[in-house]
Amino acid sequence: MKPQELFKVEGYGVIVTGGASGLGLGYAEALAENGAQVTILDVDSSRVDQETQRLGNLGYAVRGEVVDVRDHAAIDRAFDAALAAHGRLDVVFANAGIDPGPGFVGSWVGAERPRNPAGALESYTDERWNRVIDINLNGIFATLRAGARLMRPQRSGRMIVTTSVAAYQCEPAIGAAYMTAKAGAAHLMRSVALELAAYQITVNAIAPGFFATNIGGGHAKQPQVQEAMSKAIPMHRVGFPDDMKGLALFLASPASSYITGQQISIDGGWTLGVAD
Repeated sequence: MKPQELFKVEGYGVIVTGGASGLGLGYAEALAENGAQVTILDVDSSRVDQETQRLGNLGYAVRGEVVDVRDHAAIDRAFDAALAAHGRLDVVFANAGIDPGPGFVGSWVGAERPRNPAGALESYTDERWNRVIDINLNGIFATLRAGARLMRPQRSGRMIVTTSVAAYQCEPAIGAAYMTAKAGAAHLMRSVALELAAYQITVNAIAPGFFATNIGGGHAKQPQVQEAMSKAIPMHRVGFPDDMKGLALFLASPASSYITGQQISIDGGWTLGVAD
């Protein structure tokens, strides 16, 4: 099969949660740029309007809806609307997530990372813990469930979950709730992959390392933070949403048709250790 056929997603119906910024927007762009019909779901109404208009002006088939993934009934309605609009549902990116707040160590900048009392276990409120779990894990569950409801009868589909290298490696600067949610999402992905494999529905995960997105209140976009992190990453640079596009297209396309239940790290070698 020729490469253009292996990676062909033209006409596909695609849903991306958290698709109005960051990695989710990168996924949406990657599929739209290759001819897919994309629905962006996001809680930020202004960003949804801005990005759907921008991408539409470029000639791409993109629509958007304002959806909070904590509202599971709203997710179901949005999936039904996307299916009606596109006429098919081929790919779901379960991506929406939030900033977890501080971990028990402080700034990413510099060699020293002092303890941060605000991120200590005993400082965690129930409200903070539950909000992170509700969006970053329960929202993934509701998204995968909605995708399975529509994909199982057609016996085809691709679902891709955004996890994190923090799903399997402790990162004390980002908070316990985030690591717990991402680890749970990774194992949920595997469980759903096993259940749906007989229906030719693949379910995989993308596990990003350090990317310059709005996570952490935009902390990762600060030049001094990127400079410090680049010293710890073997490729000596941080990631950007465009770095995700190739993997997103691969997992959404026929090229990955025999891959399921896998979590693929994309981190510039960060989890390998410090090389230089």
